[in-house]
Amino acid sequence: MASSQSHYILPRPSFDAPVKLLIVVAPYYRDITNDMIVGARAEIAAAGATCDLIEVPGALEVPTAIATAERLSNYDGYVALGCVIRGATTHYETVCNDSSRALTLLGLQGLFIGNGILTVENMAQAEERANPADMNKGGGAAAAALHLVALARKWGSQRATPGFKPDTEEYQLAQTTKGNRSA
Repeated sequence: MASSQSHYILPRPSFDAPVKLLIVVAPYYRDITNDMIVGARAEIAAAGATCDLIEVPGALEVPTAIATAERLSNYDGYVALGCVIRGATTHYETVCNDSSRALTLLGLQGLFIGNGILTVENMAQAEERANPADMNKGGGAAAAALHLVALARKWGSQRATPGFKPDTEEYQLAQTTKGNRSA
């Protein structure tokens, strides 16, 4: 049950240039993550941004997929979605702690990530948090990513045009040259 206490929510950011986010979802609890996707997509659209969506096997793979996308594509930010429900073993703590820690470390490296991986005790808590008409944690994660992109643009760190990097000979040559210098 949601608290009657009101919470402050930042005003939605606005953008002068296009914003493209990648939603990375671990759909283990499909009904929960579907609600979160609805909330995230609605928030992204309301900000005038666009998004792509990919699925990964579980919450532990979400940070790896985001790190890979950062290296191989050109998204402005990322929305991590999933749900981990406490079970009878310590696996819950491992998944919650390690996925959260990895997302935090990626954020400290400069990626703009909204963490919407729910960590709950039971299905009722998950349903309440995922529901776009209730706690809307998917929308909140998308809003967090959008706010981080807005801050970076405010401080002059705007990236190139959103979308995937071009598949041209010049780009491939630049990547090969770049790879040879780091070897």
